[in-house]
Amino acid sequence: MLLTQHQTEQGLLVAVCDDDVVGDTFEGDGARLTVEEGFYAEDAETVDADVVVEALSRAAIANIVGTEAVELAIEHEIVDEGAVLDLDGTRHAQLLRL
Repeated sequence: MLLTQHQTEQGLLVAVCDDDVVGDTFEGDGARLTVEEGFYAEDAETVDADVVVEALSRAAIANIVGTEAVELAIEHEIVDEGAVLDLDGTRHAQLLRL
């Protein structure tokens, strides 16, 4: 998975996606999502599941794209499955901690 982390005024912003979705556009449920290389991959590290879980656990804001990445977040109770969008065969979740 690809992981990008940025410190913002609102806290840690984490973007994580499956390796194979960068550059793709997904649609469904009235939503459209393009997995932009500049946001998800440009400064990203290729990491394993443990690193992703640790980063998401610290995130104030997170964008998660791809079946593997979203399933990992659900499995570790970082996001609720009911809040996940299914878009063209992939999954997308957002996280905001207040």
